[in-house]
This record gives sequence, C-alpha cells and structure tokens, in this order.
Amino acid sequence: MANTHNVTEFVFLGLSTNPEVQRVCFVIFLFLYIATVLGNCLIVLTVMTSRSLASPMYFFLSYLSFVEICHSSTTAPKLISDLLAERKAIYLWGCITQVFFIHFFGGTEIFLLTVMAYDRYVAICKPLNYTTIMNQQVCAVLVGIAWVGGFVHSFAQVLLIFHLPFCGPNVIDHFFCDLLPLLKLACSDTFLIGLLMVANGGTLSVISFVVVLASYVVILLHLRIRSSEGRRKALSTCGSHISVVILFFGPLIFIYMRPSTTLSVDKMVAVFYTVITPLLNPVIYSLRNAEVKKAMKRLWSKTMKEEER
Repeated sequence: MANTHNVTEFVFLGLSTNPEVQRVCFVIFLFLYIATVLGNCLIVLTVMTSRSLASPMYFFLSYLSFVEICHSSTTAPKLISDLLAERKAIYLWGCITQVFFIHFFGGTEIFLLTVMAYDRYVAICKPLNYTTIMNQQVCAVLVGIAWVGGFVHSFAQVLLIFHLPFCGPNVIDHFFCDLLPLLKLACSDTFLIGLLMVANGGTLSVISFVVVLASYVVILLHLRIRSSEGRRKALSTCGSHISVVILFFGPLIFIYMRPSTTLSVDKMVAVFYTVITPLLNPVIYSLRNAEVKKAMKRLWSKTMKEEER
C-alpha cells in the first residue's frame, strides 16, 4: 500500500480555524465525551448488578451502551486533542484504522438496534413464548451476529479504499477520517467505489431502519387488542428504543446515501451521530424507563452505604 501512495499522512481542517472557537469547543466536547463515557458505563454497571434488569431487553441495552462508548471513542479523543493542536495530522495507516473502527462499531450498533426491535416484537406480540424464544443462548448468538455483522460491514468498506491512490493534496475537510472525504482526495475515478460504499453502508442503514419501523408497525397493530394499561407499559418501553433509532439512523442515512458527494453540513451531522447521540442514549433510556431509574437509585444507595462503612 505504501508503495502506491505518495501521501503518508492527512491533515484535518477540523470544526473551525478560529482559536477562540476551538478553545470553547474543547471545553464543550471534553465535557460531552466524559458525560458519554460515564453515562453509558453507568447503564452497563446498573444492568450487570441489578437482578431486576435480567431480561433480554436490558442485556441488549448494556451491549448497546458499551458499543456507544467504543464508537464515540474512535473520534472524540482525537477531535478534542486536535482542538488545542496547531497541526491536526494523522498518519495514513491511522486514518485507515479509524475508518475501520468507526464503521465496525457503527455497523454493530445498527445490528444491535435491529435485534432490540425484534426483542420488543417478541415480547409484545408473543408474550407467552418470550422466555422460550429469547433465551440466554439466543440472546448471546444475536449479540455475536451483531459483532460479526459490524466487522464484515467495516471490512468491506475499508477494502474499497485500501488500494486507492492518494497522490495529494492531503487536507481533509473534516475532523476525522471517513469514506466520503477520503474519496475526494483519491487521484483516480471513485464513482464506482462510491456506489459500492452506498450499497454497503447506506443500503444497510436504510434496510435496517425499515425493518425496525416495520416491527413497530406490527407492534402498534397488535397493541389495539391490549388494555389501556398494557398499551401504556408497552409504548413506554418501545418509546425509548424508537427515539434512539431515529436519532441514530437519521444522520447515517443522510450521510451515506449520497455517493461521492459531500455537503457543508456533513461535519455538523457527523458531530451529532458521533458525539451527541451516544450521550443522549443513556439519558433517554434512564429518563423514560422506570425500571432503569429504580435500579440506578438502588445502585446509588448501595454505593453510599458501602462508603459510609
């Protein structure tokens, strides 16, 4: 690869070239990243230590929170450090590695959200068979499929750009390495590769989003025969997941359904799904879910009692 590339590193333009704006952004994004890690770690710890959260839904939620930490950590630390750096550079291999992990964890999250929608479908539409269908072995297999699916998706994306020639310039108008900005820098025709990337990334997002929406349409139709209390409880558990799905899939579809095309708003959209969405997920699941809030309070009380001893 190195023999066919004159470029050995890339330089990011970042979010702004204004030093004052960069300093303000540094404080803001550092706070958001710390809150993201702590919030998602809290959900993972709460699910692991609470017996009341032993259902498959919370099992998947804990993995989703872990993936959110990993996904945010592929871009946020570099973004934060670059805000105080005069030269925002990354080596070629580091750039390719960042692309891989962004799409690995992003793809895994797509599959996990789809699995969580299936879990809600089984729980609401087939409650008598729920524990049989969604047993521990099945849940473990579904999580494993999500990880494997994310890896295959990411490997295919990286394979498409692996042999692209980068002859210069090496300035990326972004704050992290991603497919579309890299395609703009390649010194060869990338139209076909752009279409293949859309087929892999954009189509995956759209199909998964449609599957999730279809599952909730079936759930809503099924809820018509439930009592008002049953509908309220089911909608409260589904509402959190629907909110997260829309927040995550919306920006992805906007970015990755455009072959070889970048827009001025892409960086702001990227900030949303790499920094803001991972922070909102624990907030949404904790505020909208009574069981999670109770479990967090018990965990907090238990921690305080142990410290008093």
